[in-house]
This record gives sequence, C-alpha cells and structure tokens, in this order.
Amino acid sequence: MKTHTKVAVIGGGIAGCSTLYHLTREGWSDVVLIERDELTSGTTWHSAAQVTNFGMNQTMVGLKSHSIALYKTLRDDPDYPVGYHHGDGGIRLANTEAQMQGYRHFASMARGMGVTFEVIDAAECARRHPLISTENLLGGLWDGEDGDIDPAQLCQALAFHARRAGAEIYRHTPVTALTQRADDTWTVHTDKGEIDADIVVNACGYRVNELGAMMGVHHPVASMEHQYFVTEDIPAIAAAGHRMPLLRCPISDYYARQEKGGLLVGFYEQACRTWGLDGISPDFSNDLCPDDLDRVMDVLEGAFERMPVLAEVGIKRVVNGPITYTIDGAPLVGPIPGRRNAFCIIGLRAGLGEGGGHGWLLAQQIVHGEACHDTWAIDPRRFTGHANVELTALKAIEDYRNEFRFHFPHEHRPAGRPAKTTPLTPLLAAEGAEFTVVNGWERVDYIKPDPDFHPTLGFDFDETFGVVAAEVRNLSKGVGLCEVNGFNRIEITGTDRHAFLNRMICGAVTRRDGRVGLGYLLNPHGMVKSEATVANLPASDRGPARVWYGSAAASEYHDMDWLRQHLRADEDVRIRSLTNDQTSLVLAGPRARDVLSACARGDWSREAFPWLSVREAYVGFAPATILGVSFSGELAYEIHIPNASLHAAYLALREAGAAHGLKLFGARAVESMRLEMGFLHWKADLLTEFDPFETGLDRFVKLDKGDFLGQSALVRRHAEGPRKKLVTLRIDSKTAPAHGGASLMRNGKVVGTVTSGAWGHRVAMNLAYAFVEPGLSAQGSTMMLDLCGNMVGAEVIAPAPYDPEFARMRS
Repeated sequence: MKTHTKVAVIGGGIAGCSTLYHLTREGWSDVVLIERDELTSGTTWHSAAQVTNFGMNQTMVGLKSHSIALYKTLRDDPDYPVGYHHGDGGIRLANTEAQMQGYRHFASMARGMGVTFEVIDAAECARRHPLISTENLLGGLWDGEDGDIDPAQLCQALAFHARRAGAEIYRHTPVTALTQRADDTWTVHTDKGEIDADIVVNACGYRVNELGAMMGVHHPVASMEHQYFVTEDIPAIAAAGHRMPLLRCPISDYYARQEKGGLLVGFYEQACRTWGLDGISPDFSNDLCPDDLDRVMDVLEGAFERMPVLAEVGIKRVVNGPITYTIDGAPLVGPIPGRRNAFCIIGLRAGLGEGGGHGWLLAQQIVHGEACHDTWAIDPRRFTGHANVELTALKAIEDYRNEFRFHFPHEHRPAGRPAKTTPLTPLLAAEGAEFTVVNGWERVDYIKPDPDFHPTLGFDFDETFGVVAAEVRNLSKGVGLCEVNGFNRIEITGTDRHAFLNRMICGAVTRRDGRVGLGYLLNPHGMVKSEATVANLPASDRGPARVWYGSAAASEYHDMDWLRQHLRADEDVRIRSLTNDQTSLVLAGPRARDVLSACARGDWSREAFPWLSVREAYVGFAPATILGVSFSGELAYEIHIPNASLHAAYLALREAGAAHGLKLFGARAVESMRLEMGFLHWKADLLTEFDPFETGLDRFVKLDKGDFLGQSALVRRHAEGPRKKLVTLRIDSKTAPAHGGASLMRNGKVVGTVTSGAWGHRVAMNLAYAFVEPGLSAQGSTMMLDLCGNMVGAEVIAPAPYDPEFARMRS
C-alpha cells in the first residue's frame, strides 16, 4: 500500500467505485479505494440494477441522466464493455387522477433537464407492455431511457478505468480505525498497515455506521430486507419480439423487469423488516438473508392481478438482501457534518441506477468545493441532531411501504413524528394547528377551521385556500402571531467578529450596536451559499458584545460548518449555536406595535425602535431579544425567547393581543406573503447554481469593499454577464400554483424553471419565482408555464407587487 494519498475511498460497491472513477475524471490520480472484501460484495452484487431517469427534483434527474450517459459509454467501451439493457423503456402506473397529475408535473420538471417523459393512458400502457391488465388503471409515466445493468460488470469497469488513470485499489483490506490528525488530515488504519489521507470518503453501504463510529459520528442510515424473485422463461416474452419495458406499480407495490427469458419481480410489502440495526456479522459478505415469501403474499396477489402471467410460471430463484434508506429516502452525498476533510456517499437505496451520478457530484465537491448542480437534496447536513438510526428505521419502513408513491405538495407522512417540539406545540395543537415539518421541527402550517378538516392532497389549490386567505387578511389589517421554531441562531463573539463576517459576506456588514442587516455568503466560485440576518447586540448582563447570525432552520449544520471552516487561527472569534436553546415568535401586522407595547416595557415607537433594530427586553417577565424585521411585508417583530420562558412569553402576547384581535397564522400564510414581497427562500430560490446578480441581489453586493470570499470569481462572472435571471411571474391560472421545477416554455423551447409558487392573497395574483433566460427577464416578457401538463400564460412583473417601497414594514 501507499503510505500517503490525497483521497481514501472506503467501500468497494457502486458508491465507492463511482467516486474513485469520477475523482480521476476530475484530474486527481493520487486516490485509493480500500475494500474489506471483494468489490461489490455488499448490497451491490444482488441489486436489481434498474436504471431510470425518474427523480423527485431536478438534481436527482440530472444525476440519473449522467448515470445513463456514463453507462452507455461503458457499455460501448471496447476495452471493458458492460452489459447494459438501455432503452427498454419503463412505465410507472397510476390508478388515480392525482397520481396522473403528479406525473404531468414530473414530466414538466424533467423537461428542464433535457429529459423527456410521456404521460400515457391505460390502453397505451398495455400496448407497450403486453403482459399487463388495464383493470383499475388510468395510465402511467413512460421513461424511454429506462433499463437495467449488470452490477458487477459496472463496478469492475469503473475500477478498471480508475486504475488506468492512476488510482489504486486495495481489496481484502479491512479498515480497523481512523485517526484525525492535528492538521485535519486522516490516518486510515488497516490490517495491512496505515495510509495517511488528506480526505476520507465513507462509501460503506450497510456498514456505514461501523466506519462512522471510527470518526465519532453516526449517520441516519438504516437497512431494510428486500426480496425479489426470478421466474422461469415466459413464452409471451419471446413472442413479443422486443424486450419488456420495466414496470413500477404503486397500486400493488411491486416492480418487474425482464431477466433473460423471464421476469425479475421485486416487492415492497407492508409487513417489511429492518435489518442489521443491532449489528452485522463480520462474516456477512456476498451473502443474503433467508427467503421469506410468505410476507409478500399480499403484494404478490396484486402483482398476479396486474400481470396474470405470473400465476402461470415457476420461480427459479429468490433473493432477499439488505438495501439502505435514509430519513427522506434520498441518499447522503457530500460533507460529513462536524468533520473536516470527510465526505460520505451512503444511503443509496437505488444505488446502481443512480450511483454513477452520485459519484460524479461527490467528486466535484471534493475537487472543486461545489458541484455543477445544487446538491442540497442529497446533502448529509440536511438532517441535524434528531437524525438517529431509530428515527431513520421508522421512516425507512414508511418509505419502503410507499416506494412508488411520491409525496404530494404539503404531504407529511406520520412516521417519526414529532421529532422536535417546543413547549408551545401542544398548546398550538389544542388551538387547531396543523403542522408542517422543517428540519424535524413541528411548525404550524395553518390553523384548521375544525378538527375534521382534511384538505385533499394534490397539485391544485386545495381546501386550505380560504383558510390561508383569512390568516393573511387578519394579519394585514390587524395583528397575527406565529411560532418560528428551529430558526438557526449562531452567536459570534470576539473583537474580530465584524472583520470575520465582512470577509464572509459579499455586501456591507452592519457594525453598529442595536442594528440589524441582511447579508449573503458566497462560495469560492462566486455563487450564493447562504443568507444571514446579522444583529448586533451590545454587552449586557446577558453576555458580551456579540453578533447574532440568523438563517434558515434547515441550515443549522450547513452554516455552522461553513463558518467554522473559514475561521483563521489568528482571529479573535468564537462561535456557538443557540438554535436549540431559543425559539422565535413573530408578531406581525399594523397593530403589532400596540400589542408589543402592552406587554413589554420600553418605547417601541417608530422613532425609538425603527425597522432593522434589535433590543433586549422582557415580554411580560420572559427575557426576549426583539428584532424589527419582517418576512411578511407588514410591520413585524421577531421575538427570540429562551425555551424555558417561551410559554410565559406566549401567554403575555396572547393576553396583550386580545384587545387587538390577535390571531394565529402559519407557514402557508408566510409563503404567500413573502412571494408578494420579493423575499427569497434558501434552497428554493437561493441556490449554489447562481450568483447574487443572477438571483437579483445586486443591492447586497459591494464588489469594491475589499476582499471577501468568492470576490474574484464573482468579478469575473459579473463581467461575463448572467446565464439566467430570477424573476417574479404572474401566472394565468386560478386553479393551481406553480410548483418548483416546472418548466417555462417559449416557441417549443425550455426558457426557464420555477423555484417557488403560491397565491398572493393581498394582491389577488397567482405568483411564482423562476430563473429564466436573461432576454426574457424584463417586465412584460411573456412565456408559457407547463403547469401539470396544461400550458398557461406567465408574465414577468416587478418584484414585490404588494409594497415595492417596503413602506408598511417601516411604519
């Protein structure tokens, strides 16, 4: 073995082989892969190995498209060809109109990534797949690129090409320990000696947490037993004269693809079973779990009804092996939270089909610091302290039972809830709150009009439309109260705190005590990394002079890692998280000042406490830190309360608000109002694929202020001009909002992609944000939106149609 390498990839399945291969393609040849046994001896070897373009977001579609293109290249490589049945086609079935509408949305989303899906009716499904019945069938989604690949050949081919580019692979070399050195590089201990690595990658499949324990971390990954069988030859397949398309059936929870002259049929049964939670035998390699067809009989009956030929054919072999899941079903690909120079590519439940793309995006992150697509959908830091293996197992069971049933907008399934709550959660529930989930936190979505209120899941405006309208109306004419839990709150102290933030933020940094500013952090490529509220608090009995850095709840680990990563040894800066110690209450509306004045001592007039001020105070007797900021466009106060005093502060506000008609509001009302104000959401509208000028944040950039992270790259990008521009759109539909990922069309060509959409109740408009071609970014430009298969008009309008001068929030 080498004694030193730039990257040590640990694990020799599709994840590790793809990462190693793509590292060499990004120009790094001093890389190694370490495997405890043989390549593909974990989950990879028994994979059903389906390769589809279908994904729940554009990042997933993009990485799957890369996988398909790569696999076609490897298939045709004369030096090491791979068995790949590409282009057999695949159908995802549907028996409800809501599912069909969802497929139309996914077809719109995929079009923006250069992928074509067809939505077909039941008769066409049967024509393309002559083995299925159309009983209880409306139609399906057709992916013409669908196919399957030989798992072992694929991984061996990736390894072959990586070796040829200079990489080394050490098989039968178990890793026994990992030690992080003072310079944050790693020593990888194996039974054959040690190797020092600048960077380590955990690609250990179902053994992910064995390696994680060596780093002092745990990963939210759990394994499920998954069974499929292979049938004897089926005469109808031979008679068809073409390979059978792949079939995925959410109606009966199974899939089927052709395997030689028969079918490979896999099951997602309700009586499913987790695997390996209490440890995995070191001898479990190239191994399977015991067959257990009895537990899939209910699914098998549905498969017989959909494909009657299955009842007439014998079974050649049964495979029951572990596959890995995460909390939300998407993999964990990227930096390991809280660890320097450590990455992972784990939780790949569909590893063979999309592993080529995952390794591609990870290699880009390792080599360049960022990938070509925004990778938040697969970022390991999207889960925080609540993400233990026990919670993951509950969500894995739920996901397994719903494998082919996509999540509808606003759908939050019940397993693993509630993961994070505050003292107010039961009080708000008693008042009729319906909760959404943000980074595990139970956050109020809206207040139900009655306990039996259950809106229809779908892509149209639903029964909450009037409920949200009433919440917005009350707030805009009176006063409303909302709990915003989980808000990312980082305290920064030390004499160099402002200098540190000044080089992290691309615009002006507010330094004056008692004042608040908004800033944007860039990556080294000049792209938008994070958004932060910066509040300056003077020294008091609650602490020294300090800055509160506030950002989206989901960014808790992401932003902390980013800030700590860029601290310099000679800087007097200390950083600590207050995120889980305090909760925010938002008091908003033209009567908000009256309510606050009634329960908090001090002068809260516009002159004494203007917009963008911060002050320590007491709400009732509860200590509070109050910011004059607004996400709604109305006069508003963000009131931060220690959790121990949260109940008391809530009661004081409710009592003071009674005389002013105070009512509760939720996240859906906030979404409507922030679109009316031109305010952006992190990882919906603020993406690493675009720079601040493309995102419309010109007023938050000062290129001449001195050195800041990403400055030189941003100067170059600005000189080159924008590739896309973020715009506000008015959508010509009263039946459905625009959904993230939907394509905007002009003259038959995709010209933009929606990032957010909702009805603006105060301006009576269907609003959306979208990145569009620069030539179409001027006000009055028109295009067509593919809204779940319906082409509707979209017009660029001025940002902030409700109050473009921000007069109401300054009042």
